[in-house]
Amino acid sequence: MARELHLGGSERQMTEIAKALDRSSFEPHIGAFRPEGMRSDELRASGIPVVQFPVMSYKSPSFLKPMADIVRYVGRNTIRAVHTWDYPTGVSIIPTIRLFTSAVAVASLRGHRELTPPGYRLATRISDRFANGIVVNCEFLRQRLVDENVPLAKILLCYNGIDIPRFRRADGPKPAALEPASIVIGTVCSLRREKDVPTLIDAFARVRDLLHGMMLVIVGSGPELNSWQQYAGGRGVRQVCHFEPATQDVSRWLSAMDIFVLPSRTEAFSNALMEAMASRCCVVASRVGGNPELIRHGETGLLFEAGDSQSLAEQLAFLIQHPGQQRVLAESGERYIQSFSIDNAARNMEQIYCKLLSLNH
Repeated sequence: MARELHLGGSERQMTEIAKALDRSSFEPHIGAFRPEGMRSDELRASGIPVVQFPVMSYKSPSFLKPMADIVRYVGRNTIRAVHTWDYPTGVSIIPTIRLFTSAVAVASLRGHRELTPPGYRLATRISDRFANGIVVNCEFLRQRLVDENVPLAKILLCYNGIDIPRFRRADGPKPAALEPASIVIGTVCSLRREKDVPTLIDAFARVRDLLHGMMLVIVGSGPELNSWQQYAGGRGVRQVCHFEPATQDVSRWLSAMDIFVLPSRTEAFSNALMEAMASRCCVVASRVGGNPELIRHGETGLLFEAGDSQSLAEQLAFLIQHPGQQRVLAESGERYIQSFSIDNAARNMEQIYCKLLSLNH
């Protein structure tokens, strides 16, 4: 279950896992409050049923009807486990499944709870108590749940997986906007405040004169676009800073980047960082959340303190001035990320489902 089936990282991960499950043992169904979108088309093309349960608001008693529809759907299709992949679905569906069906109720925590709207926070903690298990995508989030007094045995780790061949670095021409660049430094993210792209812009402004022809590329869409474009202008780098709207062709842009930076102030286990490593970018990331679980500083990439543009600039300067070391880190990161395939993630998720089903038989 997910609220919607469009661009989000959780929706993409859920879609990839559903497609990769062993069909000799698992028959996936996908439910969503708002199923329209690219993931819905992808799922249906793979022969996976997509069903709408239209919850528009929890402030109206009308949300009770889709909850009743879910209960009937679970019974009619003999569904044994229901897994919610985000908090909007989890807060209502997890208690509903536990109270009115015999199915196992599996919740998820895939990001910082500080980013959860205040109205959902108490409801999420209540639904945690109903869940048979809670899947997290990094050790950092496992510890956060332990700190919230969730029993350790209830917390189950399944790292994200990516389609590694899809992100293998291509040797074709760069996008036209980046063609003249000597070095491309870039990021891929939703343009939201917690992604802290101004720290990257500021660090780039500090190092831009180290090598002629460097460019900064920011791939993504979101509410901070205009603000961050203006910030780049104020730092004097707007002419060498390209903003590219969110695209499905992310691999082409990653293949054009030499150095990928994830400057987020909060992060869980970043798909974008994994994809950049698979694309043989040299990766630099803030020391937050699950980033240190992917980046071993000085081995598979470099880390810096979140919000510290001077520290980031120092890391970028080192890589610009030591291209050999940049290549070594990029190749090491690419090798390391090979174990994070979507097939491995799907096998791990299958084991989680089987464990929960056996415990609650």
